Amino acid sequence: MNEVPTFDYMILPTLEALQTLGGSGSNQEIYEKVVELLNIPDHILEISHGSTSQSEVEYRLGWSRTYLKKYGLLENSSRGIWSLVSKSIDIDDLDEKEIVRKVRDQDNSQDISPNPVNDIQTLEILEEEEASWHQQIHKKLLSLEPSAFECLTQRLLRESGFIQVQVTGKSGDGGIDGVGIARINGFLSFHVLFQCKRYQSSVSASQIRDFRGAMQGRTDKGLFVTTGTFTRDAMKEATRDGAPPIDLIDGEELVQRLKELGLGVKITMIESVEVDLDWFKNI
Repeated sequence: MNEVPTFDYMILPTLEALQTLGGSGSNQEIYEKVVELLNIPDHILEISHGSTSQSEVEYRLGWSRTYLKKYGLLENSSRGIWSLVSKSIDIDDLDEKEIVRKVRDQDNSQDISPNPVNDIQTLEILEEEEASWHQQIHKKLLSLEPSAFECLTQRLLRESGFIQVQVTGKSGDGGIDGVGIARINGFLSFHVLFQCKRYQSSVSASQIRDFRGAMQGRTDKGLFVTTGTFTRDAMKEATRDGAPPIDLIDGEELVQRLKELGLGVKITMIESVEVDLDWFKNI
């Protein structure tokens, strides 16, 4: 495969991925499984979607999920978990072109081209405002000084429930930028070492190995935060059997976390008022 797969091409593999995952999965789990099913090479996965931190494959896969949801085959929770509406879905009975056609008809998208790539471009216009704030945050993150980005990560962890979060990056501590204590349900706690990098490109497996080497003998848990992405090999290395696990937060997830926590993002709710004139007749 030498080209980025179109969103319609990934519709059925998305269903297959969820079936393999037991009927539900996070965005990252679905992404990894679809990549595996389609055997998408790293040089394709590293292609960014415009100026955002999201890869083109991730972006198009998002539309695959959206079409499946509108078609009635998927549902998603507020926590970002996608699930099949039925475990008896037979992929062999489905046609991705028919799914796309019915969803377009449902949305009355008369001017959308039947070409999947052009469809993506049209949907980009519809999501211009959504993409705008995404790009603004990502651009700002890339412009931060390394020390400021470390402080932002520290704030992010504190807001997420970590305690005793300290930035140690200035001491050149073997690639470790900071340390904190994660608490689970107020009972269990464990030390986490973190590294944060402002990257436009992808973090490699060797960088994950270097980080794990710096963790050696100090903790059993690591966290790597980047404004860029992670290669497929890096994601595999982070969860390699027999090695201390390292959680990964890429640029896309970082932006979403900032939004959820209200850090640098203000969400304005628009109030809609409807007057019930009939009500007054009963006075």
